[in-house]
Amino acid sequence: MTEIADNIAAIHEKIAVAAKAAGRDPAEINLVAVSKMQPAERIRAALDAGQRLFGENRVQEAQDHWAALKEKYPDLKLHLIGPLQTNKVKDAVALFDCIETLDREKLALKLAEEMAAQNRDLPCFIQVNTGEEEQKAGILPEYAGEFHDYCRYECGLDVRGLMCIPPLDEPPALHFALLKKLADGLGLVDLSMGMSADFEKAIPLGATYVRVGTALFGERE
Repeated sequence: MTEIADNIAAIHEKIAVAAKAAGRDPAEINLVAVSKMQPAERIRAALDAGQRLFGENRVQEAQDHWAALKEKYPDLKLHLIGPLQTNKVKDAVALFDCIETLDREKLALKLAEEMAAQNRDLPCFIQVNTGEEEQKAGILPEYAGEFHDYCRYECGLDVRGLMCIPPLDEPPALHFALLKKLADGLGLVDLSMGMSADFEKAIPLGATYVRVGTALFGERE
């Protein structure tokens, strides 16, 4: 499993090179290790290598992976990066440290109610469907401002930034630039964008979180 430690080091080096080329501080960019569907030994190898920020797509799978590990590693941070159903909000608020996929009013209200009930104040990212794809979650770009105001001012959520997943068949930089423009207009600093194939393109356009799975853990079994 030294391969995973080597992969993490290589990704950090690529982040540093891309950041410096863009005149940015590499420390501004956080590596989210996407651990969905990964076996326990690969996750442990990443933890042994010092990785402490992970992203999961499904609440139930994340509970299986992380419930015990969060007690063992108090500095561990867990981001939800997949769609969140309202019937899973209670478990998500209890387990995760950040919700990156806030995308509809019903979910925003449910999150606000559950955070109040659990006395937790989780940072949230609004997921924007930059490609306006019918099959993909996320608020449409034209409604991002209105939805941001609803989440922040009516629900009282701590909206920290925006997140996107560009269409597979379009240049990702176009979508990263759109997300950056939307975030700037809303006064938001954090941008979760860029994955294994394109995170180096996201960094010059303002990414503060890059979500990397395959390049870190290898192909899923």
